[in-house]
Amino acid sequence: MTVRQSRVLRTVVASAALLASAVAGAALASARTAARPPQRLPVAAEESPPDLSSAAASASARRGRRLLRALLLALLLAAIAAAAWGALSPLSLDWARWTLAGLALAATASLTIAFLVGPAARYLSGERVPLTEIERTQMTASERVEALNAARHTLIQAATGLVVIGGVAFTALGLWYTARTVETAQESQITDRYTKAVEQLGSTKQDVRLGGIYALQRLATDSPRDKDTIRNVLAAFVRNHDFCTLATGQAKPPKDCTASDRDAIAEMPRTRPGADVHAALIIAPTLADHTTFDAYADFSRARFPRADLSRVALSNSFMTDTNGKAVYFPTVDLSGALLMGADLYDAMLIGAILEDADLRGAFLRDANLKGADLSYSDLRWADLRGAALEQGKLHWANLAGADLRGAHLDGADLTGANLHGVRGMTEKQIRAVATVDSATQF
Repeated sequence: MTVRQSRVLRTVVASAALLASAVAGAALASARTAARPPQRLPVAAEESPPDLSSAAASASARRGRRLLRALLLALLLAAIAAAAWGALSPLSLDWARWTLAGLALAATASLTIAFLVGPAARYLSGERVPLTEIERTQMTASERVEALNAARHTLIQAATGLVVIGGVAFTALGLWYTARTVETAQESQITDRYTKAVEQLGSTKQDVRLGGIYALQRLATDSPRDKDTIRNVLAAFVRNHDFCTLATGQAKPPKDCTASDRDAIAEMPRTRPGADVHAALIIAPTLADHTTFDAYADFSRARFPRADLSRVALSNSFMTDTNGKAVYFPTVDLSGALLMGADLYDAMLIGAILEDADLRGAFLRDANLKGADLSYSDLRWADLRGAALEQGKLHWANLAGADLRGAHLDGADLTGANLHGVRGMTEKQIRAVATVDSATQF
């Protein structure tokens, strides 16, 4: 037995002894009072004038009995409080907590029944105080028998009530324990499901990995508190399975990952990510917390050159502030991502973080980039026809040679941006809707 267990055991034994002594003391005092034989006074004494010294002694005895009852009551309440504290303490063992809870409930039930059959019953019957010694001596034999039978009947009712209360209490405790057991089993099941799903992500077979991704998505629905963990796992899966991650035995990355000039980028074939990576790309942002600015899918530094990501919905979360202005919540972080030549036609990237991203020659036609952060990004030769860039952050972005026909730049921040050779919008049109400064190059 460990030191902690021995301490808990001593606490349980001490509490049980305290409760037992308190209940036994109260029962003994009540039994003595009920069983005390009536002492009839001599006839001469009954006919003689009242003795003041006897009255004072009787009053003193009553005060002593009241004090004793008060002490016993205080002791019992202290014992109940100690047992309840031990039952609720997370440091106690399960069996100790159950024992202390049972003792506390039993003592509380006993005290409640004693109050109901004692002071409460007298109050309802019109008697504010119990019978005095003199009043009991004046009772006839039949009255004393009736009183004794009534007391027995009351004790039987009290015992029955105690059993009922105890049964209800232990039933409630049993239900609580069952609920805790079910909760523990569910948590264990969730842990097993998570472990198996993560193991599937490491499989060499794409269909097995895809199954693991959908298993994690279902798990995030069943266990909302694990959303952040699952989102991070899926984001890491995407980063580790991008187009430029070296496979086993591969010496250097594909040529698509090292192309630098416009013609080389345009000549690269477009490739759609595998079903598993595409699923993770779509699912991870849906697990982001739409009420904060820092709980998003982290795809930073992911490399998908010439990837076909058309119509992909990676970020679509915003709300309106008190002034009626849209506030965009990022659900995906693509900062530093290599997306040159990628097909992002009609992609949903509202509020996305694309800071320092390589989007050279990217096809962003009709893409929704409202509130997106494209600061320091490389958008040379990008096709932004019809793209929604309202309130977008393009601070120090390189848009040289980009096609801006039909692009929406209302409220966009183009301070320090390079707009050399842009097509579709004149300098005057850009200045009329966007924010520029002396460092903006036209």
